Amino acid sequence: MAEQLWKGRFSKAVDPRVNDFNSSIRFDQRMARQDINGSMAHATMLGEQGIIAPEDRDAILTGLQEILADLESGALEIDPAAEDIHTFIEQTLTARIGDAGKRLHTGRSRNDQVALDIRLTLREEVTGLMDQILGLVAVLCDQAEQNTDSVMPGYTHLQRAQPVTMGHQLMAYAWMLLRDYGRLQDALARMLHDCPLGSGALAGTTYPIDRQLTAEMLGFDGPCPNSLDGVSDRDFCIEIAAAISICMMHLSRLSEEIILWCSWEFKFIELDDAFTTGSSIMPQKKNPDVTELIRGKTGRVYGDLNTLLVMMKGLSLAYDKDMQEDKEAMWDAIDTLALCLRTVTPMLATMTTLPENMRAAAAKGFINATDCADYLTKKGMPFRDAYKLTGAMVSDCIAAGKTLEQLTPDEFKAYSPLFEADVYTAIDLLTCCEGRSSYGGPSQASVRAQIEAARAQIAALRAEADEA
Repeated sequence: MAEQLWKGRFSKAVDPRVNDFNSSIRFDQRMARQDINGSMAHATMLGEQGIIAPEDRDAILTGLQEILADLESGALEIDPAAEDIHTFIEQTLTARIGDAGKRLHTGRSRNDQVALDIRLTLREEVTGLMDQILGLVAVLCDQAEQNTDSVMPGYTHLQRAQPVTMGHQLMAYAWMLLRDYGRLQDALARMLHDCPLGSGALAGTTYPIDRQLTAEMLGFDGPCPNSLDGVSDRDFCIEIAAAISICMMHLSRLSEEIILWCSWEFKFIELDDAFTTGSSIMPQKKNPDVTELIRGKTGRVYGDLNTLLVMMKGLSLAYDKDMQEDKEAMWDAIDTLALCLRTVTPMLATMTTLPENMRAAAAKGFINATDCADYLTKKGMPFRDAYKLTGAMVSDCIAAGKTLEQLTPDEFKAYSPLFEADVYTAIDLLTCCEGRSSYGGPSQASVRAQIEAARAQIAALRAEADEA
């Protein structure tokens, strides 16, 4: 078993059960590369400040580079008996280069070390999530572009309400996801504002360290201004988990739409066979399991966020062992969202829309009733009177098994002499969509403008990410 870094204070061996309970190596080994990068910056600074000798600094840097290369090649395996990844790397370094390795931890604590490592890890992994989000938005734009004239019912209370297009509906989710991107971007910017390295255990250090140097080397704006806050802050974990939770909520809402749309009751879309499953006894079944799992996994991610909030809510300053629980919750939230994005994106890219079924559903739902009332209003009838009259017309049509479009000119005239032949154009479903030309509406021009704007935003964000 690897030796604990802190054993000098103790005269009795720790119970093996406590070692197992205390160990974090099984989940913090994910931060191995980031731990090495942070240690290299720290060692460089120690050398620059004359805190360690140049030859010790060089030996440490070379040794850490070799450890990283061996980990990535598989030549070095992480010891599962190590207490944590920080201990494993430091002890491996010392075994390879001798006493110089023991000088690496000068002016540093595992408290500020782990606070740094998790930030560096999240920077990379959240950046990957953001790229996946843009990929999904791009697919939504592609599908929307193919369906700018695919009229379907828009719903409120899950009741057919007014006509929209599938393109308009899909772009609603594109804008939600772009907000998710922005939330993650904002959270990363705040996280990378303050570097915790140099905070020590809680009260800084007596060594003449240069915190600005290490902060700049590691991509932070500067050092955190308070050492207590530096080691005990996990706001960034909570904020990122919250942003991930909101993104999962959006994916869950989209999944619910897909589940409804591909059912025989709606049949607005057809999912590709590669992204559905069957039944063990019902040969006709084609189940949207991907979307159902996304819906279920959303609750799991909410649990990760709740874990972080409850973990932190009662902690006094500064570091407490409770905070070791941050990593498992964060990794699970990140991995779950990444898996969902990786699966739903090609599923939507291969989805087939069924415009004829959408239009048939729209025609049966009297979703042009508002347009009929607007027609009368534009002819001079007060809106409330037009609203009441159109409601009576809908009621009569339901009783007669008709739609508004199926009324004859004489039947229209019987309701009001204001009705002319142009009423059929006014209540045509596509006309109803095209008439809603206000900014952000479902007209083809509006939806195409949304697609163009979203694609421009994707391009700008990707260019910004490349520059970073």
